[in-house]
Amino acid sequence: MMWAMLLLSSIGTEARESRFACVNPVSGASWDIHIDFDRHTVDANVAKFSDAEITWKDSGGANYTLDRKSGALTQVSPSSTGGYFLHDLCKPS
Repeated sequence: MMWAMLLLSSIGTEARESRFACVNPVSGASWDIHIDFDRHTVDANVAKFSDAEITWKDSGGANYTLDRKSGALTQVSPSSTGGYFLHDLCKPS
C-alpha cells in the first residue's frame, strides 16, 4: 500500500509529472500511463482530477477512471455490441 500513498501524495510534490505502470490482472498485458498534474492530462488527453479519482477520455472514445487510493483503473470502451469494461491495476513506476 506504500504506492497508494505515492499516488495520493504526487500532487504535493515538485515533480508534477508521474509515470504509472498498469497491468490487466487477467491477461497480464501491461503498459505505462503518463500523468501531468500541472496540465491536467493523462497521456496528453485532458483529464479531470479530484481527491478520489482521475478521469479522462482517449481519442478512440474509451473512458478511464483511476482510483487514486487503490490504483484501480477502469476502462469503458464503446463498441458495436454496446461496449465493454476492463479492470486494471496501476502503480507508480
